[in-house]
Amino acid sequence: MSTASTMRPHRWTPPPALPRARETHSAPPLAPVARVELPGIGPEDVVLTPDGRVLTGVADGSIFSIDPADGSMHLLVNTGGRPLGLHADADGSVLVCDSTRGLLRLDADGGLEVLVDEVEGEPLPFASNVVRDDDGTIYFSSSSRRYRLDEWMGDILEHSGTGRLLRRDPSGVVETLLDGLQFANGVVLSPDRSCVVVAETGGYRVSRYWLTGPKAGTHDYLIENLPGFPDNMGLGSDGLIWITLPSPRNPLLDRLLPLPGVLRRIVWSLPAWLQLRPPKTIWVMAVDFEGKVVHDLQVEGTNFSMVTGVVEHGGVLYLGSLTETAVGVTRVPS
Repeated sequence: MSTASTMRPHRWTPPPALPRARETHSAPPLAPVARVELPGIGPEDVVLTPDGRVLTGVADGSIFSIDPADGSMHLLVNTGGRPLGLHADADGSVLVCDSTRGLLRLDADGGLEVLVDEVEGEPLPFASNVVRDDDGTIYFSSSSRRYRLDEWMGDILEHSGTGRLLRRDPSGVVETLLDGLQFANGVVLSPDRSCVVVAETGGYRVSRYWLTGPKAGTHDYLIENLPGFPDNMGLGSDGLIWITLPSPRNPLLDRLLPLPGVLRRIVWSLPAWLQLRPPKTIWVMAVDFEGKVVHDLQVEGTNFSMVTGVVEHGGVLYLGSLTETAVGVTRVPS
């Protein structure tokens, strides 16, 4: 486990938080969230299969397929690690970012294979989120080279900048598209294949890597200065990028980040119950591919919180969470 003595804090001056970061609900608010209970904790990501089932993975390594109509579910596989981001393919296979095992593929018959467990000769740490193109190209993120999943706050405090956006071509060759990302997280491929976007949780922004056109091979920011920490993202049936915000910006963290690192080492050395605790909220946003905010939906986290996964289909939102024992279901306000 990383300790205060091994932390290497980097100074960063965040952009001033917008007033939205201090609000606890939106107008209109997010509709009430129903719970679909799971036999496990921490459905970190949620995706839909082509036939409308919800897939999610939990802390003990299990990946479940859920019928949203009646809540019935069955176990697809146990990865033996910790599944995070998922991608469901039309052939019945599922791509799995496992934070301890790497990038995996579950075939329609239940066979599990490792696609990527090292990059450039080094073990792949903290595989986080994944999407596949129709030609077999896979885009996936690695959140941190320095911290494990259960130490994620350490990476945010250190501002390590060791996250990456990676690409695996159909032949199996893996290359790094973007390095130096601040806790790389959710990944979305644009429908026209012009770009791939990745959430930087520790930078309050979504980065965009251009795949085609005059900007091909370069990157910029789709949206910056978000009012919370962006986590997983999903491409909705509405063509929008849905972004989860597990918690709002933390004013104390924003004050600490530009200051000498010893202060953040002190915070990291505190007992868990004294560490920076995110307030309970249910929060998702949707933006278009120009970075314009189309939906900003939030409500107090009374029966669900720490939303880390989202998928939209036909106006219905399915929510995942790093800390809950259920998948959340709600609707986009009309």
